[in-house]
Amino acid sequence: MPSFRKRSPWMLLHILKCVFSSRCISTGNVEGGNVLAKDMKHRLGVLLQKSESCDYGSSQGKKEKVSPSQRVSQEEVKKWAESLENLIHHDRGLAAFRAFLKSEYSEENIEFWVSCEDYKKTKSPAKLSTKARKIYDEFISVQATKEVNLDSCTREKTSHNMLEPTLSCFDEAQRKIFTLMEKDSYRRFLKSPYYLDLVSPPRAGCGPENCKRAHAHALDCNSNIISQCA
Repeated sequence: MPSFRKRSPWMLLHILKCVFSSRCISTGNVEGGNVLAKDMKHRLGVLLQKSESCDYGSSQGKKEKVSPSQRVSQEEVKKWAESLENLIHHDRGLAAFRAFLKSEYSEENIEFWVSCEDYKKTKSPAKLSTKARKIYDEFISVQATKEVNLDSCTREKTSHNMLEPTLSCFDEAQRKIFTLMEKDSYRRFLKSPYYLDLVSPPRAGCGPENCKRAHAHALDCNSNIISQCA
């Protein structure tokens, strides 16, 4: 028996109508074939309406889940332009700023700042030394894979703090990097599409390039949020 799973409801309707009509014609009962076909058409029509309704509801649900601007109000987005602190202390703002820095190949600055924030929340004194060494090796040492731009005095002082790590051993280095981002990359961020597309979203009549650009930035932000929560 042939499988109808991959066929559309309208195609099934046409096939069944032909089958019932041909069978009744062969037996001389044309009127009965039309009645059966009409009944089958009615039943498939009802099923088709239900299917379309479910598909529409499902698609609407998916759109609601992935819409990038629903969780952040315009008032909140505008606050991000008031200070870098407002921006990076908001999850979506941090994600947008991280995506922007990644596009400039300078994401090590925000990654260092986030690592320091996480480090200061360490509750177990036994874990301080291990976590401090990991941050130092990744961002501050001469052979660091993501070395941040620190002056020699701050770097030397931070190195000395590694002898007896405390919750505040990275405070000065973190402040230096914050100031660096505030005076440089933060200002460029506010003039970039990564921010402008959020504070002034493209309208329904936007061009394809603007829509594509906004969608790409939204994906960057969501992927960053997911990576943070992973």
